[in-house]
Amino acid sequence: MRTEVEAKFLATSAEPLDDLASREMLGSARLGTARTAEEVDRYLDTDDGRLASAGWACRLRSRDGRTHISLKGPPAETADGWHHRRPEEEGPATAQVDPDLWPASRARELLASLAAGRTLAEVLRLDQRRTEREVVIGSERIATLTLDRVSMVSGSSGLGELFVVELELDPAARGAERELDGLAAALDAVPGLAGDPRTKLEHALERRSALR
Repeated sequence: MRTEVEAKFLATSAEPLDDLASREMLGSARLGTARTAEEVDRYLDTDDGRLASAGWACRLRSRDGRTHISLKGPPAETADGWHHRRPEEEGPATAQVDPDLWPASRARELLASLAAGRTLAEVLRLDQRRTEREVVIGSERIATLTLDRVSMVSGSSGLGELFVVELELDPAARGAERELDGLAAALDAVPGLAGDPRTKLEHALERRSALR
């Protein structure tokens, strides 16, 4: 199982995202061409919330006609407000919530183990307009910078918007994690951005709780 390593920042508006979409550099890194796509993320759990109780999140992501499943495990403790590190397992899926209808994968096996026979259902939905840029130092791509405009939905109820910046390290890049502090410092210096210790799912759950 691979480890996802990323820096997360919350923006006060869309302006920091527009700024980062047009910059050529981030600290010492060169930024690649900006590419934008629409995504739908549906978070699944059992009726008794056993994935969340175990510290896992199950995300079914659809983009460009394709769907895949991501299982993200309990995060490691970090000393700052932006550093996120957690185990992740991914695999192919379909738009159907029933995992029996997905192709076989280690992610599907892990989900079956976590769900322990309970039926899965959608907990929350995030509709995203995502802009991605490669982050390159020298000749090596070390990370992907993502600029997300997020609409949060619970059932038929809107929960508002989020503006999120994420810097996810490429697990294949040699020594990429050594660059994370410097790149995070460059993001922290962008007006309107602040390090965010929470995930998008946690933000959405908090908004839903506040409306009840």
